[in-house]
Amino acid sequence: MLRSMLFLTVTLGWLAPACLAQPTEEELEQIEIPVGGFVFDALAAGPQDGELVLLLHGFPQAGYAWRNQLPVLATLGFRVVAPDQRGYSAGARPPEVSDYAMEELVGDVLGMATALGYERFHLVGHDWGAAVAWILASSAPERVRSLVALSTPHMTAFARALSDPNSAQSQASGYMTMFRSDGSEQFFLANEARFLKGMLSQFSSSETDLDVYLSLLGTPEALGAALNWYRAAIPTQGDSPPASPAMVSTPTLYVWSTEDSAFDRGTAEASEEFVTGPYQFEVLEGVSHWIAEEATDDLNELLVEHLEQWRGR
Repeated sequence: MLRSMLFLTVTLGWLAPACLAQPTEEELEQIEIPVGGFVFDALAAGPQDGELVLLLHGFPQAGYAWRNQLPVLATLGFRVVAPDQRGYSAGARPPEVSDYAMEELVGDVLGMATALGYERFHLVGHDWGAAVAWILASSAPERVRSLVALSTPHMTAFARALSDPNSAQSQASGYMTMFRSDGSEQFFLANEARFLKGMLSQFSSSETDLDVYLSLLGTPEALGAALNWYRAAIPTQGDSPPASPAMVSTPTLYVWSTEDSAFDRGTAEASEEFVTGPYQFEVLEGVSHWIAEEATDDLNELLVEHLEQWRGR
């Protein structure tokens, strides 16, 4: 039922951004990706023989968050896949907090690309998806053609900022203490999911969008699994940053927005220190954390330019 609702929403509700040539509307596919005993749900578009672009969502979203990017990139001839990641897919929801360690999340993405028949791929991530993308690009550069990170800074820059409890980034990240706490999903879901609905309303432009996300995350099991990303994989405030930062040699586009309350500008700007390959830093003025929803046209332009530049790498 949920996947059918997703299909109808994305196929009937997508409008091409005015800043790009109007492509023929693409029919988004609902696919399943088997990886290591799990099955990941995903939305996909584009030719089977096109270069793969993996779109990784953050919290509290899903592959549906990329509904306005999938058709645009598919029209350019890319094979574009937006999975519901570990914990978000019902068939990939292990019970233990340790199951959500970063190495597991990175391994999922590498396994998805392999299962889809690709050795190398382009990687785009937002929020938690960007955290995974930064680390994957540094740990398996031979597999990543290009990297796009939205909102989230390089994880060493982030960890370094969090190591100072008085930093602007530590102040901005204060909410994570509650997110990490045991049973925090009950707070999100109390009073008919009032807090969760409040978060979702920041980037859901319609009741349909809200219903899709509530259908995915509106149970203690699903939301608890999504929150396990915070409990298992996030740098902790006051911890020292890694002595040997993971450098990124992959061509990288990092997009940050001035009204992002989760990530401080200084931390964002520091990400450049950890990229040795071609690097582009773009700032979107007046846009909040939810870049894909608030600045769809601007983001699509940046994605098209970046992917076309590094096509065939």
